[in-house]
Amino acid sequence: MSRQRPADETDESGPLDAFRRFFALERDVLVLSLAMFAFSLGFQMTNRFLPEYIVALGASGFVVGLFGTVGNIVSAVFPYPGGAISDRIGSRYALTLFGLISTLGFGIWLVAPNIGVITVAGVTVQPWIWIFVGLLFAQGWKSFGLGATFAVVKQATDPSRLAAGFASTETFRRTAFLIGPVIAAVLIGFHPDFTMSFQYVLAVAVVFGVVGTVAQHLLYDAGADSIGDSFAGVAQITRDLREMPEPLRPLLVGDTLVRFANGMVYVFFVLVITQFYEVGFETTVALAGVSYGVDLSPAAFFGYLLGVEMLVALLSMAPASKAAERVGLKPIVALGFAVYALFPIALIGGPEVLTPVLPLPWVMVLVFAFSGLRFAGLPSHKALIVGPAERGAGGRVTGT
Repeated sequence: MSRQRPADETDESGPLDAFRRFFALERDVLVLSLAMFAFSLGFQMTNRFLPEYIVALGASGFVVGLFGTVGNIVSAVFPYPGGAISDRIGSRYALTLFGLISTLGFGIWLVAPNIGVITVAGVTVQPWIWIFVGLLFAQGWKSFGLGATFAVVKQATDPSRLAAGFASTETFRRTAFLIGPVIAAVLIGFHPDFTMSFQYVLAVAVVFGVVGTVAQHLLYDAGADSIGDSFAGVAQITRDLREMPEPLRPLLVGDTLVRFANGMVYVFFVLVITQFYEVGFETTVALAGVSYGVDLSPAAFFGYLLGVEMLVALLSMAPASKAAERVGLKPIVALGFAVYALFPIALIGGPEVLTPVLPLPWVMVLVFAFSGLRFAGLPSHKALIVGPAERGAGGRVTGT
C-alpha cells in the first residue's frame, strides 16, 4: 500500500498531488475514490428510474414497494459479509470481486426485457423478477464493498486524517450523485419508448462498472493490505457484536434510530413535491440577447432539487472534515443527525413560514439546500466508526 512521502518530495508534487494531499494524502484513497465515482455514477443513473422500469415490465405498485424493501434489506445485510471477505482476502481482491458482481447486476437489468415471460415448473416468471435478481448482484459494490472501502481508507490514512480521507471518497461519490441523473435524463431522451431508452442508460452503467473494476484492480497497491482471520460464521457475528468497541455502541444506537426515521419518510419526499405541493419551476432565461423559457414539471423540478441537495453536500463535506479535526468528530456527526431530523419538518412547515416572502419554488430550493447539510457529517461519521477498530477488522466492524 502507498506510503506517505517525505515532506520535501511532497512539496514538489503537481496539482493532482495537491488535490490528493488536501483530501486524503494517499494514492490508494484516490484510486478508491475514482472507482467509487464510476460505480456511484452507474447507480445514480439507474436507481432513480428503476421503479418506472419495473412498472414498464408489468409490475404493480405493490411490487415496486417490495423492491424498495428488498433493497433496504440487502443494504442492511450485505455489508457484514462483505467486510468479513475484505478482512480475509484483502481489499484489492475483495473490491475487484464486488465490482464484477455489481457489473453483472447492471447487465441482468439490461437484458431483463429481452428475457420475456418464461414458465418454470408450471410457475410463470415475469420479466420484472429479473430486476430483483439483478438487485442482489448490483448491490455488490454498494453494500458488499462498504466494509472494504472503509478498511482501505483506515489502512491508508493517518488516524488524525481519517475524516479527510473519507471526505475524498465521499466527495467523489456525491459528485456522481449530482451528475448521474442528468446523464440518465439525456440518454432517456434518445428514444420515445422508456424501456428501450433506459436500456441505453443500463448499457452505459455496465461500461462504468467495467472501467471502475479494472481501474481499481490495476492501480490499487495491495502491498500492505492487512489480512484478518477466516470468517467464523454466525458465531463471529455474535462475537463481533459482543466485542464491539465501547465508543461505537451509542453511535450504533443513534445511527439505527436515524436510519429508521429516515426510512419512514424518504420515499415520500418526491410525492410531497409532485402531489402535495404540485410545485414546478417556470422562468425565462436570457442568454446572448435571446430569451429562453424554462418550464419544469414537478417531477423534473424534484430532480433539480436533488441536484441542489448534492451540490450543497459536496461544498460542505471538505470544510466539515476540516472542522472535525479541530472540534472533534462527534459534534460534526451530531450536526448531520440533526439535519436528518429537521428536514421533514422543514419540508412540511417551511413553505408556510417562507412563502409570504419567497415564491414556493425558491422555498423548496432553500429547503433542499438545507437537506444537503446532512451529508456534511458523513466523512466524520465513517471516521468515528472505523477509528476504534482493530487493524485487520475494519471491514467487519463497519459491516456490523
